[in-house]
Order: sequence, then C-alpha cells, then structure tokens
Amino acid sequence: KREGAELAFTYQMEKHEKRVADLAADFGSTIVLPCDVAEDAQIDALFPALAKHWDGLDGLVHSLAFVPKVALDGDYLDAVNREYFRIAHDISSYSFSALAKAAYPMMEGRGGSLLTLSYLGAERTMPNYNVMGVAKASLEANVRYLAQSLGPRGIRVNAVSAGPIKTLAASGIADFDKMIGFNERHAALRRNVTIEEVGNAAAFLCSDLASGITGEITYVDGGMNITAAGQID
Repeated sequence: KREGAELAFTYQMEKHEKRVADLAADFGSTIVLPCDVAEDAQIDALFPALAKHWDGLDGLVHSLAFVPKVALDGDYLDAVNREYFRIAHDISSYSFSALAKAAYPMMEGRGGSLLTLSYLGAERTMPNYNVMGVAKASLEANVRYLAQSLGPRGIRVNAVSAGPIKTLAASGIADFDKMIGFNERHAALRRNVTIEEVGNAAAFLCSDLASGITGEITYVDGGMNITAAGQID
C-alpha cells in the first residue's frame, strides 16, 4: 500500500475469513477471496474471481507452508514419514507452481512478478526444521525452474529467504525462541531482522526497480547466511 499497490488477500478456511478481512482492511482492501492451495478447484476459481475486480495482475506473493507440527520436533529421521513428506512438498512447494500456472495469464504483457518466502533451512540443516527444510529446498528449485519457464513471457520469479521472525507459523517449530536468540548472536549484523525489512525487500522484488532480477533467492537475514561459526566466544 505504501508503494501504491492495490492489494487482494486470500484465506484457507471459512473460519479465517474475518481475520484476513480485518487485516485486508488495514491495507485499504476489500478483496478477500478463498483459496485452499491443497484444492485445485479453489486455485482454478481464484483468478477468475480476481478478474472481476482487476483486468490484470502485476504481482503474486506466495507466503505459506505447512507440515503437521509433530514433524517439526526432534531428529529428522525419527520425525519424517511418507505422509509428512508429501504434505510438506504439496503445500509448501508445489502450490507455488500451481498458483503460477493459474496466475500467469493475468500477468502476460504487464511484466508481472511472482515471489515466495524461503528460509536458510533450505540449504543448511536446522534443529527441528526437518522435512520443512527439504520442502523449502524444493521451493527454491521451483523458483529457478519457474523463472526459466516464465521468463519468455516477461514474468519474473524470485524468493526472499528471511531470517527467523516470530509468526503464527513459526510458533509450530520446536525451540523457535532458541533459534531467534542464536540468530541474534551470530548474524553479521548481530540482530534479527524485522517484518518491515522483509516487506521492503519483497516490495522491491515485486516492483519495476527489480525488472532485471529473476530466479534469485535474496537473503534478508542480517547476514546469517554468510557465516560459518559466527561468534565463537
């Protein structure tokens, strides 16, 4: 909104509609639509519904992930099974491809941008992050392949890999407060990043200022991704 964008929001289940509508209202938006990314029919219905409000789409932000909470606690091998692996990849990674396939017709000819959210656990092991880290690695590969597919159409695809931030989703990861503290002590900036800093990077990547950038994973983590040992004293 600060940069002049008109925004639309989606919610997964009816019980979340009011909560998302209240959030949308804070940004001056009344466009709140259902979309459970586990259901192809809902993805297919989303963009025709959006087209009733807008004649095109300049950007889509994919900010969602899911795996049963029990899979985010303890040793990876002990916690993983076929069903958790499938769910993590379906919701956290495949959904980005599914949304891209449904969204791009509204973006063609406009220089549209697709953006998703990742985490350092995609490329390095993190305690308790487990199969979500594997799914985020899939998501980052997804970014590169989508960028190659959609580039000829003038559509860019990128990801922000953010540092740990206290969110509803993060609360499901065991010992998340310890991860926050570790990042603060060892990141190059010796602090955690804010939601505003992540949002600023996202706004940049979705804007024409980033018109030459696609297929990239942009770290907004205070420099945590560059460190090997951080502070050793």
